[in-house]
Amino acid sequence: MSEKEHEAAGSTATALAENSGSIKVLGFAAPAARAPLGPFTFERRAPGPRDVLIDILFCGVCHSDIHQAREEWDAIDSIFPMVPGHEIVGRVAEVGDQVRKWKAGDTVGVGCFVDSDRECEACKAGEEQYCEKGPTVTYNGYERDGKTPTYGGYSTAITVDENYVLRIPEGIPLEGAAPLLCAGITTYSPLRHFGVKAGDKVAVVGLGGLGHMGVKLAKAMGAKVTVLSHSPGKREDALRLGADDFIATRDADVFEQNAGRFDFILDTVAAKHDYDAYVKLLRRDGTMVLVGAPDEPAPLDAFSLISGRRRLAGSAIGGIRETQEMLDFCAGHGIASDVEVIPIQKINEAWERTVRSDVRYRFVIDMESLRSAQGQR
Repeated sequence: MSEKEHEAAGSTATALAENSGSIKVLGFAAPAARAPLGPFTFERRAPGPRDVLIDILFCGVCHSDIHQAREEWDAIDSIFPMVPGHEIVGRVAEVGDQVRKWKAGDTVGVGCFVDSDRECEACKAGEEQYCEKGPTVTYNGYERDGKTPTYGGYSTAITVDENYVLRIPEGIPLEGAAPLLCAGITTYSPLRHFGVKAGDKVAVVGLGGLGHMGVKLAKAMGAKVTVLSHSPGKREDALRLGADDFIATRDADVFEQNAGRFDFILDTVAAKHDYDAYVKLLRRDGTMVLVGAPDEPAPLDAFSLISGRRRLAGSAIGGIRETQEMLDFCAGHGIASDVEVIPIQKINEAWERTVRSDVRYRFVIDMESLRSAQGQR
């Protein structure tokens, strides 16, 4: 890569030594569970033959970043120091000599995983998120060697295999594109998989980082969208985002009044709540899909499902192919996430505000703030 190309790409990765096989990257990390995040310098691999080195421009803040850094999910072990972030948008700085999909200067994204076994039935079907040996998650995991920790997008650069990089279409603001790599695909995938179509009556439970994307996407698919929220003050925002109706769920009577109303319910709430009450809002053969992950289990009465041949399902993110499809869909329909852009130095405050639901609807870190800090050192 020429010096001129290097400058044009805005590279901030610094080679430790010629042919060292690694680059030095600055990030923000949680050193231990519940500890504040702070500056952290670490090494990434230099681009191999099929790798892409990406200078990170923006990284979204997902509530799962907080859950994992605070060890709030029993099912997931936390690895420290932890550099969170799996909603990454950046520009290609350098590519390996066998890379054919990307070139320096391309605007690209990286989502929740950066590799998989590529051999199992799920991977061959383009469903890498369900890799039978487990995908290599973008942070708080290990590379395929089982020992090299992965570090995420709260950093200046990342090295990724070319097959796990996504194209950011023109027309989507880059800061608004970052959350699409998690919040966008988390809500798009179940809507697509379960066949939501024009005219369907869809309810979105919760109007946060996930829920506001669910509203936008379901509406763009032609559904009649209702937001179910315990916060009456979100009515105006729900309608602004495209919802046709809003139901405040603090009034228990609304569950009886709306019984059997919906074809599909997308439940985005990450706090414990009564699944039975929401399942009964489904019509016969309706489907409710969970994408929010509460930190404690909730009981379910089997008769809620049996009585209407209803289905309760779960859904993760999408694979690479479906995530690219989602990005193209968003570009075609003028969809981006509603964001509040912050400097990295305000990340601890942003996490506390996220816990309080004091953001509409996603924090996104401008990584120039980290580069500037690095330049001042």
